[in-house]
Amino acid sequence: MLQSSTAFQFATLSAYDANPQGAVVLWRLKRHGSLSPAQLGWFYLSLCLACVGIAAFLWSPNASVVMTFALLVVGAVFVVYSRHAGDAEKIVLQGGQLVIELETAGRTQRAAFNREWVRVEPKDGDGSLIEVSGQGRSVRVGRHMRPELRPLLAREIRFALRTC
Repeated sequence: MLQSSTAFQFATLSAYDANPQGAVVLWRLKRHGSLSPAQLGWFYLSLCLACVGIAAFLWSPNASVVMTFALLVVGAVFVVYSRHAGDAEKIVLQGGQLVIELETAGRTQRAAFNREWVRVEPKDGDGSLIEVSGQGRSVRVGRHMRPELRPLLAREIRFALRTC
């Protein structure tokens, strides 16, 4: 059972008794979008119907060509938006491993680090992405957070690596 802990602002913590390896700390950072892909599809359908209605009202050869082009362009923009609507970052600290999964446009990248050898640091002090590195690999996280909150997330991950 996952629950929020007062020690963590961005993570959820599982109970020790439910997991024999100790606590599981989970950070789930999602893209903030106002529309889900399904809502976007319904909006696009309503936009198509409105454009067809306008084209039928105007009923000139040029109106139907312009409306068709507009619908294709808007449709392409919506497809790109909906591909990235589900983007997320998942960071899991369990036992001796820190596992990071990055999902971008439907593709998932996974990196696992030994908790004793991992380094967590903001790339720069200016609110840039957090770089998690160890064993010759590095992953940048924090894309879906406000830049001023990234140092707090880095501090929280370091705290969890030391104490959990």
